[in-house]
Amino acid sequence: MIHSEESVAAELDRVRQRPAVESAPPVLAVFTVDVAGGLSEAYVQRVRHVLSAALHLACTAEFDDEDLPVDEFPDWFTTLCARSGEAPQHFARHGCTAYMDRSGGNPWSLQNWIYRFEPDEDSRGWEFWDAVPVGPAQVRVWVDSWGESFFGSLELLWLLYTAGAARVEGPEVHKAVTWASEVGGR
Repeated sequence: MIHSEESVAAELDRVRQRPAVESAPPVLAVFTVDVAGGLSEAYVQRVRHVLSAALHLACTAEFDDEDLPVDEFPDWFTTLCARSGEAPQHFARHGCTAYMDRSGGNPWSLQNWIYRFEPDEDSRGWEFWDAVPVGPAQVRVWVDSWGESFFGSLELLWLLYTAGAARVEGPEVHKAVTWASEVGGR
């Protein structure tokens, strides 16, 4: 799936504000995140902050061979990506290790990670839908995967882990009414 400028702009809107229940597609994929040390609300804010910066670039930047500006990204994320998994924040360091254990991959460089959000890039098989705290230490991150249960999501896993996940399960495909019930039909 190649993302259009319009779909990326709509995704950025969903990062900044929970979408209306009636706007949901028939099915969504969900990742269930156990947040290290609890504080699910702070975790959701970290995820939204990083995605907002990436999607803003996707809407405004020219993706070429040049490095893209990183001023809008939080320091914890840029430091972690620049230093191959080293960061002053415990949640980010721990998340990097957990990501490498799950994926078998290495830490992402910031520029490589950002380039996954280029609208013409077809390896990102998802669009952010919502992040919903479902307990003091658990968050469900909902994405539109166009009904697919298996899709390219390593860049999303990198973010979910480094933002403070102790464990990430999924993706699982559910009818959108499941998401709607979690947000209280708002």
